[in-house]
Amino acid sequence: MEIAENAALVVVDVQRGFEEEDYWGQRNNPGADRNIAELIDAWQSSGRPVVFVRHDSPKPDSPLRAGYAGNAFKEYVEERRGKGAGPELFLTKSVNSAFYGTPGLDAWLREAGVRQIVVAGIQTNMCAETTARMGGNLGYEVFFPLDATYTFDEVGPWGWKLSADELSRATAVTLHGGGFASVVRTAEVVAAAV
Repeated sequence: MEIAENAALVVVDVQRGFEEEDYWGQRNNPGADRNIAELIDAWQSSGRPVVFVRHDSPKPDSPLRAGYAGNAFKEYVEERRGKGAGPELFLTKSVNSAFYGTPGLDAWLREAGVRQIVVAGIQTNMCAETTARMGGNLGYEVFFPLDATYTFDEVGPWGWKLSADELSRATAVTLHGGGFASVVRTAEVVAAAV
């Protein structure tokens, strides 16, 4: 794996509202936050660009709604913002893909000549996966460190239930099998970015 000198790290929706277990239910991958922090540190110390994405939910009961405490970034993310040696973008969105946020992610990346992105954050199978899929569709080389994401148990149609781990595996298989992204581990990405 080769990580370009200007590869961008896209940190998706690492917000306090995702700590509200009563709303979201059971999560997986307790090490995700540590891995996300490690990626941010590696990117900032190397001078590579970092994108911080915040979800401003339009749903009035969402822990991610604008104006609510849960809308804020988790502390370890907030304390790292603005500390990197490279360019930084803060964008907000109200849908799954970070490419449909403000300001426009695709334009910012293209203007900087970025062709490679690393997508980490919450939730694995929702906004992180959607951002990675769209990045692949737009022609970026996408790396998806699965262990730097997490999600929650979910109920779908007909009462079908999948655990957070099952959903994460489905994301990994879809992204990899569909050619949207290379699914990797945080340690591999950090080692390649040094």
